[in-house]
Amino acid sequence: MSRKPSKLITAAVAAVACLLAPVVVAGPSQAVPDIGRDPAVISEWNAIAVRTIATENGTPVPASPLYFAFVSIAMHDAVATIEGGFEPFTELPRAHAHASPEVAAATAAHHVLKHYFPNSGANLDADYAAFLAEVPKGVGLVHGTRVGEDAAAAIIALRADDGRGDPHPFLAQPDIGVWRPTPDLLLPMAVSWLGFVDPLVIDSPTQFAPAGPDPVESDAYATDFTEVKEKGALNGSTRSDDESATALFWTANPVAQYNAVMRAETAQRGYDIGESARAFALLGTSMADTQITCWRSKFDEAYWRPITAIHEAGADGNDATMADPMWKAFRETPPYPDYTSGHACVTGSASEVFGHLFGADTIDIDVPSTVQGRPDRHFAATSDLDDEAMNARIWLGFHFRKAMTDGNALGHSVAGHVIDSAFVSTD
Repeated sequence: MSRKPSKLITAAVAAVACLLAPVVVAGPSQAVPDIGRDPAVISEWNAIAVRTIATENGTPVPASPLYFAFVSIAMHDAVATIEGGFEPFTELPRAHAHASPEVAAATAAHHVLKHYFPNSGANLDADYAAFLAEVPKGVGLVHGTRVGEDAAAAIIALRADDGRGDPHPFLAQPDIGVWRPTPDLLLPMAVSWLGFVDPLVIDSPTQFAPAGPDPVESDAYATDFTEVKEKGALNGSTRSDDESATALFWTANPVAQYNAVMRAETAQRGYDIGESARAFALLGTSMADTQITCWRSKFDEAYWRPITAIHEAGADGNDATMADPMWKAFRETPPYPDYTSGHACVTGSASEVFGHLFGADTIDIDVPSTVQGRPDRHFAATSDLDDEAMNARIWLGFHFRKAMTDGNALGHSVAGHVIDSAFVSTD
């Protein structure tokens, strides 16, 4: 396997577990109850993670897959340590035979989320207390709690000092083809540190580095320039009404959308608790390593956005491009470089995981809408999902097509590597 070694110093794990562990009092001696294997616990705590990471704490969307990965890995390892079936990501002590995987998963998720998002501690404690209130007292609860504590402590220790938030300011000077803050907000590059975080499964942020954007003097660049200028304009666009509606649908948080898809599909397809935990671990980890790679590409390539390119086309040396200093994108351009597209990257990784689990030509999924007035969208095949999401970001005026196609391919490649390297079956 090419995954990074995950051995942890026992003392470090024990120390973190001690800090996070709640007091659990077992009931009177009694017969061993049903230890609990309901897979719904995985989806329920994933939904709590969405609320905690995205809604309550406003984590930047590009960085949010890191925290979904940490939560999903902890739940997966807690369940796999008890149930077997799939290889844990971290090394945990042997589980008691009657440990409850439900309790282990909930405990792991609660502890990881509370560690990274202490401002949500009261809500998380209330969620955890409500869960425990429905759990029979006994050895399943006691030993399941211990496994969950160990799983949370392991991933927290493993990811300490992984580069999250370290200063990596974007310093490239404005020039032809080089990104600079875009109007109207003129904000600096957001989460510029993300491309320097230690990946979870892949070897480095540059292992799957894409080929790079087209030179601004090339014919390919001129073709992409013309497409986004015509299709992505706020005023005078050639978009159809349906294309505009599709573009607006994809202004939502795709990380939250794809987690919602996984909640629905694992339930509808009857996944057991181990399969469900693995599915979310694959999704979260694939999106996390993909976004690390994508943001490193943005930082290293530093390619300008269409709005800048269209305003400055008179100086780009390409006779096939025409400047329009008044051009505006359909929606406000996000504050980071064009290449590669973060949305395309995360869609490619999610699409690869969906295809692996459900069949690339038979995914049969509904992506939920979080944009008022925009209905959910159904996709029968991963290619349909990929194509629509790529087109939508061009129709918004955000990206050149090469940023979309290369970003989507990057996501598929990284996710494919994660699928082959982590959470593999032990059968």
